[in-house]
Amino acid sequence: MWKGTFAAVISASLVAMPITATAETGTGSTVKLRIMETSDLHVNMVNYDYFADKPTDEYGLAKTASLIKKARQEAPNSLLFDNGDLIQGNPLGDYVATVDKLQQGETHPVYKAMNLLDYDVGNLGNHEFNYGLSFLETSLAGADFPYVNANIYKDDGDKDETNDVNLFEPYLILDKEVTDSAGVKHNLKVGVIGFVPPQITQWDKAHLEGKVTVKDIVKTAEKFVPEIKAKGADLIVAIPHSGFEDIPQTPLMENSVLYLSKVAGIDAILFGHAHKVFPDKSFEGKKGVDLAKGTINGIPSVEPGFWGNNLGIIDLTLEKKEGEWTVTDSKAEVKPIYDTVNKMPLVEADQTVIDAVKEDHEHTLEYVRGPVGKTTASINSWFALIQDDPSIQIVTNAQKWYVEKQLQGTEYEGLPVLSAGAPFKAGGRQGPNYYTNIKAGDIAIKNVADLYLYSNTVNAVLVTGAELKEWLEWSAGQFKQIDAKSKEKQELINYDFPTYNFDVIDGVTYQIDVTQPQKYEANGVLKNEGAKRIVNLQFGGKPIKADQKFVVATNNYRASSSKFANPDGKRIILAAPDENRQVVIDYIRSFQTINPSADGNWSLASINDTVNVTFKTSPEAKSADETNKSIAFTADTEDGYAEFKLDLGKKAAVVPPEKPAKPDTDSDAEPSKPEQPVVSVTQDTVYTVKPGDTLFAIARKYGTTWQKLAAYNKLKNASLIYPGQKIKIPAKQ
Repeated sequence: MWKGTFAAVISASLVAMPITATAETGTGSTVKLRIMETSDLHVNMVNYDYFADKPTDEYGLAKTASLIKKARQEAPNSLLFDNGDLIQGNPLGDYVATVDKLQQGETHPVYKAMNLLDYDVGNLGNHEFNYGLSFLETSLAGADFPYVNANIYKDDGDKDETNDVNLFEPYLILDKEVTDSAGVKHNLKVGVIGFVPPQITQWDKAHLEGKVTVKDIVKTAEKFVPEIKAKGADLIVAIPHSGFEDIPQTPLMENSVLYLSKVAGIDAILFGHAHKVFPDKSFEGKKGVDLAKGTINGIPSVEPGFWGNNLGIIDLTLEKKEGEWTVTDSKAEVKPIYDTVNKMPLVEADQTVIDAVKEDHEHTLEYVRGPVGKTTASINSWFALIQDDPSIQIVTNAQKWYVEKQLQGTEYEGLPVLSAGAPFKAGGRQGPNYYTNIKAGDIAIKNVADLYLYSNTVNAVLVTGAELKEWLEWSAGQFKQIDAKSKEKQELINYDFPTYNFDVIDGVTYQIDVTQPQKYEANGVLKNEGAKRIVNLQFGGKPIKADQKFVVATNNYRASSSKFANPDGKRIILAAPDENRQVVIDYIRSFQTINPSADGNWSLASINDTVNVTFKTSPEAKSADETNKSIAFTADTEDGYAEFKLDLGKKAAVVPPEKPAKPDTDSDAEPSKPEQPVVSVTQDTVYTVKPGDTLFAIARKYGTTWQKLAAYNKLKNASLIYPGQKIKIPAKQ
């Protein structure tokens, strides 16, 4: 199935390439070749922030497209590649995948835009698999350019690697017509090979188990690169959807670019996945890195950030000597679309890209503006890394509510249900504007999508008290170690630890002692065996016992890939089909008006009155300075953040607010009845879903139940209805 689908795309692409007479005698010829990369676009085709519901100058392929066209004008010989994480990541992607689902023969909006820019080859990222293989195949069918991936194989059920078959074309050799410095044309054979993190089989286990296996990136390169060279490639470009980590090499390594750069025969590396920029001063001093040239172990390399905020460019100088092309010089750089220092756009948006996805964009706006409920207070993530926070509390409350209902009548009913949530938008490498900020009043779907960015599904795991503590010890790697004796300024947050890994576990109480060393690295490797950052860990006001059992509501990503959430790989007791985000929507709709106050179940342990501990957050947080007695604004930073000083004196740094009210957890509970009268139905009727409708509300309008409507309409997921959908209403008997 896969071979046939992609062979047609590849064949069409290669046939379309220009065939001209080549200069076989070009000894001494010099060619300048520009290689461009986009990566981690995450469906950001338009320069629009769907969460804030306003245009932005800071990201979007419409902006990057202007850089691409300008870069092509500057370099007559060029190639353009995309490095995946393309079809998931914002409400536009969710709308196409789950609301008005893409059908066979339709073109995904990402390809409506990208097909205009003449991409040469695409590589797959890990998020391409979030919606399953069938949806991926339907999506890729709309691309006018071929895709490669070398390390995903069909799962044939045996352990014999000699008969393994690639799921995709592992590599391609492009015939690229180039013009040398003397104006002579040559036919350059460019090999292109792609890779994906092996962890996709864990992260998307529900979609991939029994269907695919994934092999080590470096070992796969060592297998195929010599083969590409033997087939006549003059130049080999590797496109790993993998980041750079200066750590010891391990099997099936997620971020393996450092070691991939040592594979003989690779001439350029276009990497991604980590949402970072390379070359950049943040890589200074890293093993094998030459920032001036933009090389890793001598190999020209580039990583272009995320969401189209930069275009990655590698300029190669090739010389032909004795019939062979050799890279004699190179320069790697990233071109930004926005000046973050002066806060001004550097390019205009490309109107052709905007026009290409105009209809999809407008449908998405209609969807995200649909109402959900109300909040009695604002919800923001400005302080989510230093104190218990409402943006996480809403999510953990909803997950707990959902899981408790799902476990009714099972062997796990009656066990304590805890809930794990993390701050998805908390600044970091995404910048000072990357925070949730929902004002008091109406909550729309766009706000819930802002609270929960990813298309994860709800899972629940069974852990012991001892395992729960280790989970929290790993999470506490979010903080640097603070010297209690020093009076010098000390930055608290460890930005090498992704904020989405900072799990807050609600239902227990605890403190984090940041004077202790970090016990685990971000990747889970033990760093300091004797470290104990988690103190006063209690449940119900009593210390937790090592063998005490807990159910923890979380998501499929954490449950399937974390050794802390799932120590032996057998702890998942609930793998629900419902998305965490949809559960939050249902929770708010059920409660109608929510109190978003955090319950203060965790805090930073006090240190002393003299320690000077600071953290950076959104400049908008200055408005909350006077109401939060545990912090004090100190200065604006050069990179656009606001710096605050924390009060970590002898008194508690965080004063827990009153625990917010919760909705009725009765499985049959529904929202209070609306004011409109019940419509009497004497014959079968068809209702067209409007923005903001729920099956609950429609059922009440017609005097029936949502369960009956779901059964009558054969709805697989009663939570997922969309504007324009036809719902059949049965006549009353």
